Amino acid sequence: MSRIQEARDVMQKMKQAWERNQKTSLLMITEVRGSSYRQPGAKMMMAADGEMFGTLSGGCLENDLFEWSQEAISQNTPLTKQYDLSENDLWSLGIGCKGTLDISIIPVDSNDSFWQRAITLIQEDRPVSLILEIPTGVRVLLDQNGNGWGDLDQIPDEVRKQALDRTFHRTRAEVISLGNRRFVIDTMRPSEHLIVAGAGHDAVPLVSVAASVGFSVTVLDPRKDFNTAFRFPSVSHLVVEPDKADPVALNDSWWVIMNHQQSRDEASIALALKSNPRFIGVLGPLSRTQEMLANIGASPTSGPLHAPIGLDLGAETIEEVAVSIIAELMMVRSGSSGKPLSGKAKIHA
Repeated sequence: MSRIQEARDVMQKMKQAWERNQKTSLLMITEVRGSSYRQPGAKMMMAADGEMFGTLSGGCLENDLFEWSQEAISQNTPLTKQYDLSENDLWSLGIGCKGTLDISIIPVDSNDSFWQRAITLIQEDRPVSLILEIPTGVRVLLDQNGNGWGDLDQIPDEVRKQALDRTFHRTRAEVISLGNRRFVIDTMRPSEHLIVAGAGHDAVPLVSVAASVGFSVTVLDPRKDFNTAFRFPSVSHLVVEPDKADPVALNDSWWVIMNHQQSRDEASIALALKSNPRFIGVLGPLSRTQEMLANIGASPTSGPLHAPIGLDLGAETIEEVAVSIIAELMMVRSGSSGKPLSGKAKIHA
């Protein structure tokens, strides 16, 4: 998936390498045929001193990629490498994913104004598209309003239009061909905003796992001794009663309602329904949720309600319940079925 957070983390590691006076390269999967560990748009960085951040293959290709990264850096020229992971005789690794993938290796100079602009745009946490021509290295950045930077005069209008069309509904990079020219369009989007209403003991593993799989999390709970950075590090905190929160500020969010106090849960559901929600999951028995909806004058069709929240994994402990809930969130986010992969010919399809 092409998420701004991954790009932001990669760029931050690049900046740290520049502070050590090390040259760097950006590596990105641009095309996959068959099964692969990561999908188009996945990124990592490599520095000349051997530091790597991120992964594209789970570790089986990174050593070889580092050699090519060194060449790209020394020649200051982008490279594209293709790996056919079905060739066991070549790799002698018995790699589980048998697909073919193309990886672009792009030198990133600390003084290059294009990449400085990219860092700025990525920090703004709004959709941004990176267009790269393979293998020439022609590059363009487009924001959600169509403003552009880079080699704009070398990008066909059709490519630019397709990049803008993808701004709000693409999550993976894609290669398009025009004549004998090939372009990668990688639209990076902000992480989905998840509101966890409730800062109880069982919210701790849930928030941790949600943040680790790419959600931008806010904990909503008025109890200042519970809703703290110590208990929930690296996320946002909204320390107010749900009926005092501004629904507009929480627009287009995902919700997990788990206050364990019915009146506060009812207020949280009412707030979520006013905020143009993308998903509302309610912890607990269906009969309880139905009662709460009736109390606030709503129904199961009033919004994208999921109750009880979670996949049927036989979860009992709070850690298991967290996995069950996050599994459903990931399933809905990706539009997948949540069914076992057993017997499926292509993973991630």
